[in-house]
Amino acid sequence: MALFVGMVVCTHGNDLRKTGLNLGDISHSRTERLARILQRNRVYGKLVGLPSMDALWNFVSGRRQQLLTDSYLHVSAVIQSIIIATIIAVIVGIAVYRSPAGSAIATALASTILTIPSFALLGLLIPILGLGVAPTITALVLYALLPIVRNTIIGLAAVDPAVTDAARGVGLNRARILARIEMPLAWPSILAGMRVSTQMIFGILAIAAYAKGPGLGNLIFSGLSRVGSPTAVPQALVGTVLIVILALIVDGILVLVGRLTTSKGIA
Repeated sequence: MALFVGMVVCTHGNDLRKTGLNLGDISHSRTERLARILQRNRVYGKLVGLPSMDALWNFVSGRRQQLLTDSYLHVSAVIQSIIIATIIAVIVGIAVYRSPAGSAIATALASTILTIPSFALLGLLIPILGLGVAPTITALVLYALLPIVRNTIIGLAAVDPAVTDAARGVGLNRARILARIEMPLAWPSILAGMRVSTQMIFGILAIAAYAKGPGLGNLIFSGLSRVGSPTAVPQALVGTVLIVILALIVDGILVLVGRLTTSKGIA
């Protein structure tokens, strides 16, 4: 077997020498081919307007303060909207979770709001609330309601009746049962709804730049309005990437909050 392999290698080596090629020539040919491919990719990138890493870095370093300010405003608007939406959704969930009809109506109304396109909802709010923060926060709160309302109802309805009966048997009234037993047991479900709503409105807030809302959406809209200029793509790309990164960071913070505030027996 070894003799056969050696004969094959020698035969191929003789064939290469007869054709005037050697391994060095083949390696050099492959290097040249790779260089041509990379050059074509650079030319293609310039033709379609893809920015280089140097252009992106220069844009980020040159507008660091603006990016920090827009990022802060973006996160601030999302957190404020989630807090307001959570308060409203939990109150609604507490009011209707014992009634199947009430739960269905509350969920249907929140679902209806979520089906309205972002531009349309902002267009309806602008004549009433004007431009800026007010219509932006209102729209975000409305969009964030459905996951939190639904999870609040599910979490409260899932509490074992035997637990509440035992609490009632030791003298706890309705309000104390809700505060000490039902809400802690439903908290993981409510927090899951908050996480879903947070991720959702991070992206919706970018569209709120249409209503002069705060955040990184202004950077994206500014870039899209300057298509063809050297800073157009870097603006839109940096704004989009920052929204994704901030959404992941806030989601991680909510996960940590859940671990710190959820009883080990419930988790």
